Amino acid sequence: MDWRTRATRLAGEVVRPESRWHEPVATVPRHEFVPRWWQSDGDAWLLRDGPAAPDAWLEAAYTDQTLVTRVDACPADHAAPGAMASGTPTSSSTLPSLVVRMYRHAMIAENSDVLVTTGTGYGTALACARLGDARVTSIDVDPDLVKTASDRLVLVAGYRPQMAVCDITGELPGAYDRIIATVSVRPVPVSWLSALRPGGRLVTTIAGTGLILTADKTNEGGATGRIEWDRAGFMPTRHGADYGRPADDVWLEAAETDGEDVITSRYPLLDPPDAWDVMSMLELQIPGITYRRSMDGDNRTVWLLHPDGSWARATARGFLDSPTVHQGGPRRLWTDLDRVRNRLNREGALPVYGAQVTITPDGTTTLTRGSWSFTL
Repeated sequence: MDWRTRATRLAGEVVRPESRWHEPVATVPRHEFVPRWWQSDGDAWLLRDGPAAPDAWLEAAYTDQTLVTRVDACPADHAAPGAMASGTPTSSSTLPSLVVRMYRHAMIAENSDVLVTTGTGYGTALACARLGDARVTSIDVDPDLVKTASDRLVLVAGYRPQMAVCDITGELPGAYDRIIATVSVRPVPVSWLSALRPGGRLVTTIAGTGLILTADKTNEGGATGRIEWDRAGFMPTRHGADYGRPADDVWLEAAETDGEDVITSRYPLLDPPDAWDVMSMLELQIPGITYRRSMDGDNRTVWLLHPDGSWARATARGFLDSPTVHQGGPRRLWTDLDRVRNRLNREGALPVYGAQVTITPDGTTTLTRGSWSFTL
């Protein structure tokens, strides 16, 4: 099966035939934008080389999945054959269905000038295929990614959008009708409001959450919108080669000590990333938590780690058993998690999804739903 057949099949899986995004997904050769990628293998990442295994390359590229292309400061494009990496993903080719969903949330018109984020360039190519490259600006903080994506856009599809090396949280290189960020931020950068034209729309996710935020620029220079009922998670913006590991020292303590507090939770063991509404609510209140989990026989353990030195380690045997929780540091992270679950149990839902969003001209972002309100 050639790539065109696979791309057409993928388009049929992620959008309806009458969608204006069907043809871009069906005609953009995604595999050319991801010739190499990192595949997760437990705690390590294995290099996959597409040209060395063409069938597996096409199968991966035209399956609706995210392909990690950079781990910490190690891009797959420049890794030695057979290489392995360890660390945190720092760039990827987002699964096509999610790219299209983010573009749909933007409500792009045929005459919209759009700013998108670069990554591999695949999402940029979809925007160019839909709008024409003259209406697309693509930015990334990484000069190598911008150069590589620019070259592939020209060689693969003949697209020449405006490309720029740019920190998306800083000044942007123009004025736009739509800003669509497939990276996450907290809060919405003030520069986006300056770069949006009157009536323009921004689409992004709040860092560390599964919350998609859409907002339209107001006459006063702010923006109003909502948290969509849809869900998505993206890597946060970075300002250097990688994210660093601010919680690594906390991890050593969490793994080896009993902590200052031992409790038994009233709820079965939960890994918050498996429950996006719970994780999002907790992240709003305590930004920066990282999560780890492990299995030791029948025992399952989940760790919550925070750069301020707070940590929690919860272990349970059965899936319905209440975990024993050890906690240390200035906060009681699992106790805070249980408070979120108490609210969910009491009210039947958490207020994060569907919340109204107000962004003031100075960038202050407030979420409200009913009597609940939270300012980022």
